[in-house]
Amino acid sequence: MHRLDIGRGIVVVKVGSAVLADPQGHLDATVIDQLAQLVAAWMEQGRAVVLVSSGAIVAGRGVLGWPRPPRTLPEKQALAATGQSHLMHAYTRAFARHRRHVAQILLTREDMDDRRRYLNTRYTIERLVELGVVPVINENDTTAVEEIEFGDNDILAAIVTVKIQANLLLILTTVDGLLSDRPSGLSNVHVVPLVERVTPEVEALADRAVTALGRGGMQTKIQAAQTVTRAGIAAVLANGRNPETYDLLQRDCVRGTLFVPETGIHLTRREQWIMSARSRQPRQLVVDEGARRALIGGKKSLLAAGISQVVGDFRPGDVVDIVGPDGRAIACGLTNYSAPDVERIKGLRSNRIAAVLGHKPYDEVVHRDNLVILET
Repeated sequence: MHRLDIGRGIVVVKVGSAVLADPQGHLDATVIDQLAQLVAAWMEQGRAVVLVSSGAIVAGRGVLGWPRPPRTLPEKQALAATGQSHLMHAYTRAFARHRRHVAQILLTREDMDDRRRYLNTRYTIERLVELGVVPVINENDTTAVEEIEFGDNDILAAIVTVKIQANLLLILTTVDGLLSDRPSGLSNVHVVPLVERVTPEVEALADRAVTALGRGGMQTKIQAAQTVTRAGIAAVLANGRNPETYDLLQRDCVRGTLFVPETGIHLTRREQWIMSARSRQPRQLVVDEGARRALIGGKKSLLAAGISQVVGDFRPGDVVDIVGPDGRAIACGLTNYSAPDVERIKGLRSNRIAAVLGHKPYDEVVHRDNLVILET
């Protein structure tokens, strides 16, 4: 069991669709009531709480009597459009019992990737918190497409946590924490109680299976934890289907996995935004060993000469992962060139770019001012 040092700051609580669903796949009013009681208790202690909630599709299934998870994008969007108002009604009713108001905020990945819209969203959330209102944030499933989904709101919750400088990200899921092996593995599987840093070994523990209700899986939860801990914020993974979790949290205790904030890292607001804008779709620049050493050792800009492979599709201004020869992500940053253009100039010196592309807007593929080092 962990004792949480929250203070009187802001807590971001992320609750997934699988947590909110009863055995029939419909909204579970009991869980929503437990969540509202916890949030209200924390607010009575002088804290602010931002709720990042999935569940619109689950609510839509209940309203329409839909017997199975949606199989196509139009089905998913139709269920989300039907269910979002019912989800908010459930939250409104639950929080009203504690004399608290809620506010709906629907976002897409593009809202976070565009810095102006990102800042407007941040200011809105901060003002709602000042007013004592509980923001209930959800991905806008009605307009989002697969390529720009957040991943069951895990990444969205991390972005919100970082941008409002919260004290804690609490991720409620259907398991007791990060498991030492897949749930279907050996009988001696146990919860990893403490993660001091998200390493490739920790990432390997992530259960990549998608549940019948949630689409994020453990992989995006680990990525969310890495995002906030790199910004100096703690994250906790706990079981939101266990009533004891809510009782313990009201006493600032929790059973689950605690991700410790990384020390000695001072990310600027811009660097935090770059970290949070990483895509869950593969967008990678694979570099050679010389480029890897230059990036880690001296935070140099990434030149085309050091790039050996391009993975995925991206446009200028997108955030890409920079991966070393061993496949580990060593940095992320804003690319100056599109994937097709990088494919044409990879391995070339900068003075040859214009001859190949017909123009050379930048010497660097990723400038050091737009770069965040992930591996030290």
